Amino acid sequence: MLGFDRTVDSISSGGFDIGIDFSPTRLRELAKMDGAIICDRDASRILRAGVQLVPDHTIETQESGTRHRTAERVAKQTGLPVISVSQSMQIIALYIDGIRFVLEGSEPVLARANQALATLERYRARLDQVTNSLSALEIEAMVTVRDVAATLQRQEMVRRISEEISQYVLELGVDGRLLSLQVEELTTGLGPGSEMILRDYLEAGAGTAPLEERVATLQSLSSTDLIDLGSIAGVLGFGSSVDSLDTAIQPKGYRLLSGIKAVPPTIANRLVDRLDGLQNLLAANIEDLMAVDGIGEQRARRVREGLSRIAETSLLDRFL
Repeated sequence: MLGFDRTVDSISSGGFDIGIDFSPTRLRELAKMDGAIICDRDASRILRAGVQLVPDHTIETQESGTRHRTAERVAKQTGLPVISVSQSMQIIALYIDGIRFVLEGSEPVLARANQALATLERYRARLDQVTNSLSALEIEAMVTVRDVAATLQRQEMVRRISEEISQYVLELGVDGRLLSLQVEELTTGLGPGSEMILRDYLEAGAGTAPLEERVATLQSLSSTDLIDLGSIAGVLGFGSSVDSLDTAIQPKGYRLLSGIKAVPPTIANRLVDRLDGLQNLLAANIEDLMAVDGIGEQRARRVREGLSRIAETSLLDRFL
């Protein structure tokens, strides 16, 4: 058990008070005795060993073995993490918050992690393609709902596979160090997330659901719905028909402005409110930008140069 309180004390019978610093060797030796081993919550000290745990027998459990049934009931009754080890069945099970999670050896987890890493690499490459394409289409004022939905789709795919790999890294512990470095390399420089794209295009769609709700809806889409661009268009507030997907829409400019270091969020909001749309931002001169509250000549020049640089880079990436 990880943790000790009055509830744990009330269901504990027998055993020995240990009160020593935790070490894998000490845990292994104490595990040779029957009964539970109780550590503190962060597993820095071993508090008791050889303890018989007697949880409420009316607590529902799906386990069949005595040890695992006790572990699940204790976890539910105390709310603390409980780990049950069965040498004969080669099973290490973690019970916490009503969840049963079976820990595996490093080899099968690492094999799945490497497959997921290869998938992440492909997803990242495709995301970069659709993002660069979206930027160029925004500059040319040729964006459709389909283009935005495709970018949101790829961003969500990258997010989900990254979370899956993070779970593998957690399971692998020290064996996942190299994997963690690879994931960090592949996810560095992703740029603005789906929140910024939704903010750019949400007002053009129907519906009044707040941004946070739209993001949550996107992240809760099933794998089947995520493949369907129509479902993603629905999150934006557009219909799922072919005609709706081919509808031309204009961005506000939040996403591209976020790529300019001289433009904090508050200034970006003022620019969008004053100039109303990316095309107006691109066409604005220094004087137009200086007319916005909080923008002096130096910042106006940086914004003008930043937008020009983004436009030039996006168009070159699209046509070269």
